[in-house]
Amino acid sequence: MRVLVTGHSGYIGSVMVETLRRAGHEVAGLDTFFFRDCTFGSTPREIPSVRADIRDVDARHLAGFDAVIHLAALCNDPLGSMNPGLTYEINHRASVRLAELAKAAGVTRYLFASSCSLYGVAGDDMLQEDADFSPITPYGESKVLVERDVARLADDDFTPTFMRNATAFGVSPRLRLDVVINNLVAVAHATGEVLIQSDGTPWRPLVHAEDFSRAFLAALEAPRELVHNEAFNVGRTSENYRVSELAEMVGEVVPGSRIRYAEEGSPDPRSYRVDCSKLESTLPGYDPQWTVRKGIEQLYAAFREFGMSEEDFNGPDYFRIRHIKRLQEQRRIDGAMRWQDAVDEMDAGELAMVPTAANS
Repeated sequence: MRVLVTGHSGYIGSVMVETLRRAGHEVAGLDTFFFRDCTFGSTPREIPSVRADIRDVDARHLAGFDAVIHLAALCNDPLGSMNPGLTYEINHRASVRLAELAKAAGVTRYLFASSCSLYGVAGDDMLQEDADFSPITPYGESKVLVERDVARLADDDFTPTFMRNATAFGVSPRLRLDVVINNLVAVAHATGEVLIQSDGTPWRPLVHAEDFSRAFLAALEAPRELVHNEAFNVGRTSENYRVSELAEMVGEVVPGSRIRYAEEGSPDPRSYRVDCSKLESTLPGYDPQWTVRKGIEQLYAAFREFGMSEEDFNGPDYFRIRHIKRLQEQRRIDGAMRWQDAVDEMDAGELAMVPTAANS
């Protein structure tokens, strides 16, 4: 297939692109490139891509593609809560508009990166895809709204699929440290402390970035009738843990580290466990390879190889909200998350090669 990946230059996107390419698909990207200078280890491979805000996409950007994998978004609760109105504009309305444009352009598959955060406050229950939604953040609410509105577009010629991703972890060329496992391993390596910011009781479902990408590949290649207008919890049912359990594993892997609860830590109401058996049984092509323990070991090895100092951990490169605020302080992007520097005009009907390591 010819596949367009939005947000291809991000934490998941840079892993997703390689997964799709290895499977033989022709992949192109569309991204704002907010984070393209935030590399860890090696710079991601260049692919045909266009620099564009998801709010500005038009049908010409989508012509000729068989599928769209839509990852682009304000990507976590803190960033989404910084400006809720902007979160709904980008994560909800622009995502629905993208689906409408894709359908009009003849794209037949639309894979949306939803999130298990739409379950919100769920306690100890193991949740399947028919569970009630209880989002408590603009980010989680935006995922509910996209699923609702894009589902209405489904017909014989247009197949949306909603991939409700567990919390991602693992090494990526566009590393993030504002996700729980990556955060715990990085701070343990940098400071010797496994620092827990909550009381440690919340449940989190986890999925490695590579398995996240394998799930999308399996859905992309599945017979239409298996994925048409369907939602899937993405992860492994066995990989649900309390934050305190994750900290214990990190303490076992990172030598000499000790667990510490932040003095200002408090109970986190976001707590949910998810059952991923529907994905595992419906899409036999989904073959997850990672456990949380293996991912912790991978991260620790990467930090030893490429470095992760306390200065790195406290800096803006690997935290989305910190980096966005830095760009705003530098007046490179404005309060509406739009670039203020000059952008070369590109023919919207053609994909331009954009070097991922170049300055914005």
